[in-house]
Amino acid sequence: MQNLMQSEDLVDIDDRVDRLQGSDYLSFDLAGELYGVDIQTVEEIRVWEPPTLLPRSPEFILGVINLRGMIVPVMDLRVRFNTKKADYHRETVVLILRASEAANHKVMGVVVDAVSDVVDQGEGQIMPPIGDSQVIAYVSGLLNVDQRVMSLINVDELLRIEHWI
Repeated sequence: MQNLMQSEDLVDIDDRVDRLQGSDYLSFDLAGELYGVDIQTVEEIRVWEPPTLLPRSPEFILGVINLRGMIVPVMDLRVRFNTKKADYHRETVVLILRASEAANHKVMGVVVDAVSDVVDQGEGQIMPPIGDSQVIAYVSGLLNVDQRVMSLINVDELLRIEHWI
């Protein structure tokens, strides 16, 4: 039974990597590491402003912001990924991300240290994620960018509320 689960997991990872081929990514810095999201999931990039606190929310949910009349929760990725506590400064931004139709088009703000660049996959090959950490559940693949490795975040997985419990 365990081998079947592992085999299914490998097929799922291969499918996620295949879907990433040919995309452009918005890259960002988080705790000194390079991450990226499919540019099509980015609704907006906002300057940091403290959100309205929500009582009893998970530690990584900082609160909510009003985005043109829509209440949007704001997640701190440093806290979610269990890295050191963030200081919020003028380079800190909130990426407003929208999940796919399969994930009910959820919208959430994600606090990151700084936005880097838009990265074209070009001839780069996306590799499946490796390792076993809290972050790996949200990583769809790895892409070489210059001399760094960019972890590609699966926005649908990141915004799944089931992961919050």
